Amino acid sequence: MDNRQIVLVRRPVGQVDSSTTSLVSSPRPVCGEGEALIKVAMLSIDPTIRTWMDDAPGYLPPIGLGDVVRGSGTGVVVESRSERYHVGEVVFGMTDWQEWVLATDDRRFSVVPQGLGLDLATVMNVLGVTGITAFFGLTDVGQMKEGDVVVVSGAAGATGSVVGQIAKARGAAKVVGIAGGPEKCAEVVEKYGFDECLDYRQGGLRQQLTESCPQGVDLYFDNVGGEILDVVLTNVAMHARVVLCGAISQYNATGARRGIENTSMLIVRRGRMEGFIVSDYANRFVEAQTVLAAMVLAGQLRHQEHVVHGLEKAPEALNLLFSGGNHGKTLVEVDESVRLG
Repeated sequence: MDNRQIVLVRRPVGQVDSSTTSLVSSPRPVCGEGEALIKVAMLSIDPTIRTWMDDAPGYLPPIGLGDVVRGSGTGVVVESRSERYHVGEVVFGMTDWQEWVLATDDRRFSVVPQGLGLDLATVMNVLGVTGITAFFGLTDVGQMKEGDVVVVSGAAGATGSVVGQIAKARGAAKVVGIAGGPEKCAEVVEKYGFDECLDYRQGGLRQQLTESCPQGVDLYFDNVGGEILDVVLTNVAMHARVVLCGAISQYNATGARRGIENTSMLIVRRGRMEGFIVSDYANRFVEAQTVLAAMVLAGQLRHQEHVVHGLEKAPEALNLLFSGGNHGKTLVEVDESVRLG
């Protein structure tokens, strides 16, 4: 049986196009001693995948030309010669963009919780990298406190929408989102319960932010970088915390990336700006998943998934993150037969 894979054949300039990747077939991997064979079910489409396609340094090396596109996902164990995995278990890890993958000592997977009453897409969204990133970015890196004024960019996205809801549940004085367009802004308020959402496409974001947060921003959770980050820095409160989670506005830049001019406000307001990677918290994932699952089941955490069907559609799904064509967490369903018990 073949293993369909999407490989990187050319470094993209701007968005991914038909020349960037290629759909190929290779022999299905053979399960060796201490390994498990996993049938891939669903892929998590995350902005960081685009950065791995560039020939540039990062927290992981660039994807090599001719290599399978790197990414996380879920799958079901169909054969196991390892005590760590059992046939029938649904697992999560770095599946990459392909139909079959081996769990090895170097490529380990975690077992997805069963019996929660949640479908696989929900688990991949809220209990996966997205939800865990939101949880630790807000609570650990941002050290959110009750009474904080919290601002979140990319608020209609998978991570941003969860950040705002956790902040509301933990007693933020006000939660303000930043998103693009009236439809997305309405969604942020009406679906996710933010107090307000500012439309950066409308123009005058600095004035909008000043009017919305007249006493300044205590905690800013940044998913976009660039100009929006710079604007928020002009209105930080005393002892503000700025959490750098992503810079999606910069990932497809074809020229020089925009510099940040207002960092001096962190001096004046005695603020702190810190970046993080969710894998820093790998040994604490269960802590976040327990809290997030309880919030979902209690109706305190609303979510939505944008599911694209077919492995071959993964490159198109990645572009949705940058065009704004997605709503919520973007996933690619590779095998619709895999279900959680």
